[in-house]
Amino acid sequence: MEGMVVSSAFWKGKKVLLTGHTGFKGSWLSLWLQKLHAHVIGFSKDIPTKPSLFELCNVEDGMTSILGDIRDIEFFKKIMLEHKPEIIIHMAAQSLVHKSYIDPIETLSTNIMGTANVLEAVRGTANACVVINVTSDKCYETKESVSGYKETDPMGGYDPYSSSKGCAELVTSSFRDSFFNPAYYNKHGVALASVRAGNIIGGGDWASNRLIPDIMNGLIENQIIKIRNPLSVRPWQFVLEPLRGYLMLAEKLWHEGPQYMSAWNFGPNDEDIKPVSWIIEKISQKWGKNVNWKLEDSKKYHEINYLKLDCSKAKMKLGWHPKMNLERSIEWVVHWYKQFEKKQDIRKITEEQIDDYSSQ
Repeated sequence: MEGMVVSSAFWKGKKVLLTGHTGFKGSWLSLWLQKLHAHVIGFSKDIPTKPSLFELCNVEDGMTSILGDIRDIEFFKKIMLEHKPEIIIHMAAQSLVHKSYIDPIETLSTNIMGTANVLEAVRGTANACVVINVTSDKCYETKESVSGYKETDPMGGYDPYSSSKGCAELVTSSFRDSFFNPAYYNKHGVALASVRAGNIIGGGDWASNRLIPDIMNGLIENQIIKIRNPLSVRPWQFVLEPLRGYLMLAEKLWHEGPQYMSAWNFGPNDEDIKPVSWIIEKISQKWGKNVNWKLEDSKKYHEINYLKLDCSKAKMKLGWHPKMNLERSIEWVVHWYKQFEKKQDIRKITEEQIDDYSSQ
């Protein structure tokens, strides 16, 4: 299927710098890039959860793994100069809304200045490359519209996390306009884009206060879990869906830079935009055991009720479409955590899902 496939010929031997490689999405992408025979350099502050997909799969075995803080620009510049990456995918972030209320300064400094540091390091090292900044579907000014957010909608953000992602988008467009302008692409050779996705589900997520990890912990440990907003509606998608979008975009940026140097939404089809309560029921069915949950007493923090992306740009211009519906995605998630519970070879399970997804 034209446009649906990630080109292994393109990625073979490419030098890819992936920040945030130890996180949930970063670990999945690291494994996929390794399977594509890319030369992967990972840069992360630490391993963010216990357990972690990164450690369970021994992700660092097939790549160069560097620990460092994205807020330390001099150290990051050294890494850039040493490795001279051809493609940079910037995922390193403080990625949790609730944590942004507890530590707003870490969230803002990591997500805003971290992004600025990556782009300034690119500017300072003067290598032609592709740069993709990964932000979030929460970067938009809240309107809770059923039509979905378009890439041209204004940036915003109620909580520190969401506003940090809106700011990271503004930093990206500012660097693109000022230093990596598509009109002068032949001079600077830097193809810069940003990508927005959210509510990603998949095996190996253990972030605190996130729905799927909470449900899985409840099922595996026989615990009652707390649910904040059972009626909140979100655009759920399997982890490999947006990652495929990022890889397809990187290839387009490499070959036809200026035409693709903009922001891109990657989200599910409309029928997979579901309330939290639907997810809980579906996982209970697939697991064969009821999720025991109760409503969290106090809603400490503001959360939007309805979130939807308009992904028509990615569908039309990249040929990207979701491959998996939400029900199938949940089957894959349940299968992964059941194998984890049985202490199976988790790297093998994860790579099998990458292979199965890629062959669809």
